[in-house]
Amino acid sequence: MRIFFQAFFLAAVLSTTAFAGTPGEVKVGSYLREATLDGLNGKTKKFSDFKGKPLIINVWASWCGPCRAEMGSIERLAQRYNGKELNVIGVSTDDYRNKAAAFIEQTGITFENFLDSKLLLENMLGANTIPITVLVDADGRVVGKIRGTHVWDSPTAIDAIGAAFHIKLMHQVQ
Repeated sequence: MRIFFQAFFLAAVLSTTAFAGTPGEVKVGSYLREATLDGLNGKTKKFSDFKGKPLIINVWASWCGPCRAEMGSIERLAQRYNGKELNVIGVSTDDYRNKAAAFIEQTGITFENFLDSKLLLENMLGANTIPITVLVDADGRVVGKIRGTHVWDSPTAIDAIGAAFHIKLMHQVQ
């Protein structure tokens, strides 16, 4: 069963097909355009601030049950690898800053999150469904888009992320 899941997850990471696009969507294989990221629990930044290391972008909303379900595993992934082998950020599609900020505070999320209340990032990243997690290589090229809820700090997910970025990520020692 684990091998099946690994193959399925890796196929999802590397998939270039599936859903209808959004206006201005950056497709897998293309480079992210520069955009200003409105900081929720940190400073305002730009995508170019993250170049040089692979980037995992999780698009979520505070009202989204599946988004909430996977957030703990994304936090654990960020605790393990963020700023080291790769960077992890979140983009909230909430309409109201206070709701997104309250969710971050209540859950103790420490990785950087940004607010996209004007749909610019949502459209650029292809987030017509959430959660969606976008994998961007160190040069800013989108290498994968994974839809739905996943356990991002599982050995299978870590192996798939490493394969997508062509890097070796060490598993957490129990």
